Amino acid sequence: MTQKEKMTSGDLYLPDGEEIMSEQLQCLDRQYDYNQTRPTELEKREALLKEMFAEIGENCYIEPPLHANWGGKHCHFGKNVYANFNLTLVDDTHIYVGDYTMLAPNVVIATAGHPILPELHEKAYQYNMPVHIGRNCWIGAGALIMPGVTIGDNTVIGAGSVVTKDIPANVVAVGNPCRVLREIGERDREFYFKDKRIDFDEIAGDLETRK
Repeated sequence: MTQKEKMTSGDLYLPDGEEIMSEQLQCLDRQYDYNQTRPTELEKREALLKEMFAEIGENCYIEPPLHANWGGKHCHFGKNVYANFNLTLVDDTHIYVGDYTMLAPNVVIATAGHPILPELHEKAYQYNMPVHIGRNCWIGAGALIMPGVTIGDNTVIGAGSVVTKDIPANVVAVGNPCRVLREIGERDREFYFKDKRIDFDEIAGDLETRK
């Protein structure tokens, strides 16, 4: 198995080989082009994302600057994904983000790790584990998603959380390390922020148009 093949196998490998570096630099060039686009160049951004990402669904929007080790080459985003400023994707292996998920500013999704054994990390050995983020999640500002983590559908990850283990669906989870705070429940159907009530009559038309 080559070093490049080991990148996505979970095995230890050395990431500085000529084959790896040459392809990675080409990906980073396209990412540079994306980050230099003007706010009005929406069609150009869309075209570049289709070149850069392994998969990118309809109506995805990623606010530059985007930072990714491989420029999105190993990233699979569903439809209607929104990512705010400074999304960092350590995409040395695959990252999956489901439909309608929102990523707040300064979110980091990392697949890469290094062995703890000093003799190995001195030589820059690396391993990569895929990350899966479900459908309709909200990842708060500054959250860090670590290698190998899976986050279930509809889950909210609080700002600044460090997610080191899997988080189930339909919960609010916060903290360092990130833990489940509570399930999403009936109160969330009535209030959107503290004592602010949801006026479904007011927003009914918007809900219909966004189906």
